Amino acid sequence: MKSFSNKVAAISGAASGIGRALAIELAGRGCHLALSDIDATGLRETAVLARTQNIKITTAIVDTGDREAVYAWAEQVVATHGRVNLVFNNAGVAISASVEKIKQQDFEWLMNINFWGVVWGTQAFLPHLHASGDGHIVNVSSVFGLLSMPLNGAYNASKFAVRGYTECLRMELELQQAAVSATCVHPGGVKTNIASAARIDPSAEQLTGISTRASNRRAEKALNTTKPDVAALQILRGVEKNKRRVLVGIDAKLADIIVRLLGPFYQIIIVRARRAHRKKIVG
Repeated sequence: MKSFSNKVAAISGAASGIGRALAIELAGRGCHLALSDIDATGLRETAVLARTQNIKITTAIVDTGDREAVYAWAEQVVATHGRVNLVFNNAGVAISASVEKIKQQDFEWLMNINFWGVVWGTQAFLPHLHASGDGHIVNVSSVFGLLSMPLNGAYNASKFAVRGYTECLRMELELQQAAVSATCVHPGGVKTNIASAARIDPSAEQLTGISTRASNRRAEKALNTTKPDVAALQILRGVEKNKRRVLVGIDAKLADIIVRLLGPFYQIIIVRARRAHRKKIVG
């Protein structure tokens, strides 16, 4: 896909962060937008910010953890816009909890949104992308789809799953010689609200001995160095070049290099760093 002009893009998680930045950037390139989120206020704000004279924008309150809602949204998009060319399965949530103590309902909640939401978004829209004759699916994983971090077992699992699913999807589309392609995105530290809005299980603080919420805030300040608009530009550049994988931010690129060089031994470095951090905080 060399141009976004007069295309139709469906973006989940569009009320803030990368989703909002994608909407604004695509609107500036003449792309029509179908936006969804569970945050009605943020969604309206995104629509206002993206509004230009020459494009059509529709919004829908959609919980991507609800399969029927995602399929209904896909049908609504095509009925309203006439077609769809781009799908950005971007919505995501987080939870800090130990693997041993995480509650089943929390694990299911996260997987329904982070992984099944991607699956349902792909399956619901894919027939319409084929019909458009020029389509692209962008599934958002994470730097935690490249390496794992303690207290993020469910999140790690969901993002590794998105990576494996999207890589398989890309190969199947190529086997079909389809006019549709797929890209997996691995953002590093991007200034969004996902960490601040994360659920915190008591087991996280029991394992570390420090405040997980405070630790997350410090990590956000230190690591979230990429602005959403910069992330959006990198993602769209990847779509234009039909890249299989897009690493967003220098930290994502560094993580990829570390895993390639060290293999599973990167885990030792992370454990030692976490122990040193706990010792510094707790004393």
